Amino acid sequence: QVQLVESGGGLVQTGGSLRLSCAASGSIFSINRVGWYRQYPGKQRELVADIRTGSKTNYAESVKGRFTISRDNAKNTVYLQMNSLKPEDTAVYYCNAMEIHWAGGWDLEVWGQGTLVTVSS
Repeated sequence: QVQLVESGGGLVQTGGSLRLSCAASGSIFSINRVGWYRQYPGKQRELVADIRTGSKTNYAESVKGRFTISRDNAKNTVYLQMNSLKPEDTAVYYCNAMEIHWAGGWDLEVWGQGTLVTVSS
């Protein structure tokens, strides 16, 4: 199975920036959709942003204008640039990939292990 490895989380002050990375391992041919989700303690995961084939993007209202999702197909990596961070952005952020075509066949959905983002006030 393809694995997703997230990095870039950490502690930042209000108004600061972080860039999260989600790298897919393996011989990848294509990934139809990659999304970033976040999860607050005791809550369900919520979509933050996603990017589809053709680089079509979608954002949650709460992050529009502050976060940017992008992909580097050559590196099989998707990024989430987070600017103007607020304390309410504090959460565990997860990467999700859907419809992955790779050397071993197809994976319909894969999740990363999560990375913690903490924004101090």
